[in-house]
Amino acid sequence: MKTFKIAVIAGDGIGPEVINEGVKVLNKVAELDSSFQFDFTYFPWGCEFYAENGKMMDDDGIEQLKEFDAIYLGAVGFPGVPDHISLWDLLLKIRKSFDQYVNIRPVRLLKGAHLPLVDVKREDIDMLFIRENSEGEYSGAGDWLFKGQEHEVVLQNSVFSRKGTERIIRYAFETAKREGRSLTSISKANALNYSMAFWDQVFDEVSAEYPEVETASYLVDAAAMLMIKDPKRFEVVVTSNLFGDILTDLGAALAGGIGLAAGANINPERNFPSMFEPIHGSAPDIAGQGVANPLASIWSASQMLDFFGYEQYGQAVLAAVEQLLLEDKALTPDMNGTASTSEVGDRITEIIASLVPAK
Repeated sequence: MKTFKIAVIAGDGIGPEVINEGVKVLNKVAELDSSFQFDFTYFPWGCEFYAENGKMMDDDGIEQLKEFDAIYLGAVGFPGVPDHISLWDLLLKIRKSFDQYVNIRPVRLLKGAHLPLVDVKREDIDMLFIRENSEGEYSGAGDWLFKGQEHEVVLQNSVFSRKGTERIIRYAFETAKREGRSLTSISKANALNYSMAFWDQVFDEVSAEYPEVETASYLVDAAAMLMIKDPKRFEVVVTSNLFGDILTDLGAALAGGIGLAAGANINPERNFPSMFEPIHGSAPDIAGQGVANPLASIWSASQMLDFFGYEQYGQAVLAAVEQLLLEDKALTPDMNGTASTSEVGDRITEIIASLVPAK
């Protein structure tokens, strides 16, 4: 039997609540297929850990995580801990240390989810965002000069390397080729005359190697408008760290809300563990009430199954989420329901059991 070692960082706020339901789903899938199982190890890192220890994770945390096949993250952030500390000292530290340079965020309107746009068909909203995840605008390069003085100056530098830009664009082309879909690049070369002009140049160069892939390229502001007015033109999308971060939150609004938004941070070479997470925040205002929506966490669990080569089970989990939405019974208050977080997870596992024959 294959055992997948999973590091669980439940994190802050509603993180532990939603992660529990994702773990429940993964265990149910493994229960139905006796050829593999999951071994979960929990780490108490996050803002509460920071409040007690002055750091977001153990000093040797990265070394500890290297031993795992994947990382399952709940949510990070809590009042009293500056956002740049909670982000840079945990989430981004893991992404960069493990070269998780591919961020995958599906923007797909599932059956039963709320359709917020008029004159748009449900099947028109089916995008796969591939976001550069290791450098770009989130490189952390810059300086703070003359701090606190009248002539204070801050510099925030974007870093676009040939290696980093080419590998994410090539990954996106390979994905589009495999799925038989078009690929759209989103940049801002008219204003960012170095970084984004370079991005466009590399996109054109790599595109020449994939004549079978239909391509398009938009400026980020036009792309934001077109995602609302004509979402069907976007299938596979590749973009930079910052633009991908912003546009996928817009995508979440198009695809039923942030409670359905999942993300994967992938090291394609598998030299290091990849990390799977819902993209919503820690929502401290509702933490501990048992009303948090676990569906994004469950969707990210399906991405983990895909990553391990069990796409049939990843699809079964998404089918279970769709059936749950169509039933319109076991939904949390943010989706106009009255169910608790655990009740949603329980119902998902029941549906999965009905969809997947035991082996």
